[in-house]
Amino acid sequence: MRGENPSRYAELSRAELAILVPELLLMGQLIDRSGMAWCIAAFGREEMLQVAIEEWAAASPVYTRRMQRALGYAPDVPGQGDVVTIFKGLQLDIGAPPQFMDFRYTVHDPWHGEFRLDHCGALMDVEPMGPDYVRGMCHDIEDPTFDATAIATNPHAQVRPIHRPPRVPADRSPHCAWTVTIDPAHPEPAAVPALAVNERSRAALLELAPIDAADEGLADYAGPLLSDVDFAAFSHSALVRIADEVCLQMHLLDRAFALAVAERVETEAELTRLRRKQLIGIAGIGAERIARALDLPRDPFGALRTTWLHPLLNPAAYVSAAASPAGITVTPGPADEDAAWVSLCGPDWPDALRAIAGAVAPHLDARVTAAPDGWRVEVVEGEERPEAEEVAVTRFSTGASFVFEPRRSIPITPV
Repeated sequence: MRGENPSRYAELSRAELAILVPELLLMGQLIDRSGMAWCIAAFGREEMLQVAIEEWAAASPVYTRRMQRALGYAPDVPGQGDVVTIFKGLQLDIGAPPQFMDFRYTVHDPWHGEFRLDHCGALMDVEPMGPDYVRGMCHDIEDPTFDATAIATNPHAQVRPIHRPPRVPADRSPHCAWTVTIDPAHPEPAAVPALAVNERSRAALLELAPIDAADEGLADYAGPLLSDVDFAAFSHSALVRIADEVCLQMHLLDRAFALAVAERVETEAELTRLRRKQLIGIAGIGAERIARALDLPRDPFGALRTTWLHPLLNPAAYVSAAASPAGITVTPGPADEDAAWVSLCGPDWPDALRAIAGAVAPHLDARVTAAPDGWRVEVVEGEERPEAEEVAVTRFSTGASFVFEPRRSIPITPV
């Protein structure tokens, strides 16, 4: 766990990164499973839906364009991308993690396409809650947020349903199907006000190390659209950049979540309380998945390693930290200027770091102490602790136990 790497993920092998990147994409999806339950309790279901709409609409256009530039498939003329560009973006979006949100794509021509979801993990999560919650997600949230993601590529793109839940019959498959049409006659939709705020954040403007074209493997996604992205085909430096970009997607989403919640609370203390509940949930479930995916030891070293690789402390250019065998020291950096997750943590509130340690093994705990210009986290052994309530709430999602499977990566051509 050396502290001098420009990216903490550069320490992992190419094979480990190919395993980790889908995990990070799935973690991003689970942020809402962690946060929205507490928004329902605080504001009610209707306001929770509005929070979800505002957070995704204020984050996805920013990070969609970042990933386009990073992997070399941005349109030659800004804002003039085609449906292939849109579909590539969805494959690298925390809103559509591979397999858990099993998007299947059809391209008719550069301006017309379709996608269907053969499996929608988000639907599996909300169907047991009843048709009102299903309509809220598949109608109220998806209509504006699908368009918000598409218009990041082309302001004249529209995403419209062919069919969608509630499912009739109850076992209907695919779970939903949509058209994507780009037409200059389509009016440009108005952006949510928080988008402009998020576009000025340190996360949005952060520069990361370029991909090394000399590395073995793919350095970009400039080729044909693939049915399933084969992350193992990318080079080491490309996978490092993708991992860092996916972490920034999470931070941009959390920042948009904070902006939306701030509009609905009366005090800063209430905003902090809800943000911390969201963080504990994703900290614990994310740590559990990272440790399992990378087969890390269930001891203090494994818990520190998990903390080092957790999006809470990544990317390294955003969150300032240094590691030693005994602990991790965190100092102020760009993430603190954005009031990102790490700014919520410290000696006065170690709960998220404790959730990470406990997720690796229930007998592990995090000790957080003050350090020069920051704070330090160590992992100690002790008696087993019960799982935090916030982690248990997030575990309600089928994504907590979802298992990825091997897939063939097949080029998609117009039909």
